[in-house]
Amino acid sequence: GGNAVVYVRPIKGAALAAMMAGGADIEPDADLQLVVSADGSPLMVGDSDEAVADWLAERNYGVVSLH
Repeated sequence: GGNAVVYVRPIKGAALAAMMAGGADIEPDADLQLVVSADGSPLMVGDSDEAVADWLAERNYGVVSLH
């Protein structure tokens, strides 16, 4: 299905805040990891590769990393 594959890409806090309604309180220089479904829907934001790996370990997704 459409949710079988997720994409992981790095994103700066400022870019993430700009994407979020209400201008979330995010450190602009923060280095974050954004996980999105194949259809582009955001699923998770992590503050480390380990946080994303832990979250993904609990789910059955195929993962593609974008650099």
